[in-house]
Formats: sequence, structure tokens, C-alpha cells
Amino acid sequence: MQHLFDHARLFQDQVARQRDHFDPLAAGQSPQVLFLTCSDSRVIPSLITGARPGELFELRTAGNIVPRHDRRHPAGETATIEYAVEVLGVSDIVVCGHSHCGAVGAMSRGDDLSAVPAVRSWLEHATPLPGETASDDPRLAGAVQAHVLDQLGRLLEYPCVAARAGDGRLNLHGWFYEVDTGTVLAHRGHADEFLPL
Repeated sequence: MQHLFDHARLFQDQVARQRDHFDPLAAGQSPQVLFLTCSDSRVIPSLITGARPGELFELRTAGNIVPRHDRRHPAGETATIEYAVEVLGVSDIVVCGHSHCGAVGAMSRGDDLSAVPAVRSWLEHATPLPGETASDDPRLAGAVQAHVLDQLGRLLEYPCVAARAGDGRLNLHGWFYEVDTGTVLAHRGHADEFLPL
């Protein structure tokens, strides 16, 4: 923890040297991308993309799950998506799954999660993964990629997303990040597969 404290103390010096970038951030934000990914500590959106402060609006959830849209019982995730689309006017949403995902692994294996009931309840928000996506491969590439596509479909259940995607103001992207290699694959609709960026 000490190294985190030390860096936080030194960060203000970095900001002072980059006033031309940080000063405008005090006036507000205008990110172009909502980056929806897993809470996993190995997935760092700004590190993967090279984004600077103010460029990504992030939503991190266990297993990068997008809960179903429910007007009567809105969740924090729903509010974040709606705010990004309607208020910030993002032009792109990236759903980024990753290799070695504990949540997708638990879902694909059917793990007993009775010891972690909140996790079990959260994972119930996801569509059950088809059996053929499960494998002995710890990377879980097929299962995670199928899950990412399901979350993209889930996003289209949100009226604000569907309306803007429908008229071309919003683009949806599915990514798969390999934590051990740094490789990023993107879903290509024409080929219906994940290919290198």
C-alpha cells in the first residue's frame, strides 16, 4: 500500500507539469467513449487504450455484466449508461471482456457460489453461457467472447442506446483483452469473430 501512497503524493507534481491538460478538466468532462469492463484489477482501461484523463467514461462491474434495463428498479450501472449516452453524448461504447475472468469462469463451470451470495446474485444477471463455451482452457476465450456479445445485446435493450445506435450516433464495440499477452481482439460483424485490432 505504501507505494500507492507515495505515488498519490507525487501525482500533484505531475499534474502541475501538465496544466494545459488538467486545467480544462475542472470545467467538465466530454469523453467520447463509455468503456464498460470487468472490475478485475488486471484490466486497466487507460493502460490498454492509452487514454488520458477525460477521454474514457468507465463502468466496471464484476464480469462486465450489463444488467437488464428496468425502469422501475434502476441500478447504478443503468444510471451510468444512461448518463454517458444522454448527457455526455458518447459516440462509442466498448464492452471489454478479458481472459482468465473469474466471473465468466464461475458461470461457465457452474461453480457453487453459496459462500458468496452477493456474487451469486450478481452473476444471475447474466445470460447462462451455452455449454460449448466451457473448456479446460484457463483463458476462457470462447466463453468470454460469447459473454461480451451477450452484453452488447443487453445494451441494445436500453432505449437511449437503441435509439442512438439505430440512427448512427452511437457505435457499439466488443473487445477481448488477453491479460498475459496484452493482445486486444475486436468483434468484427462481417466475419462474426474476434480479430486483432
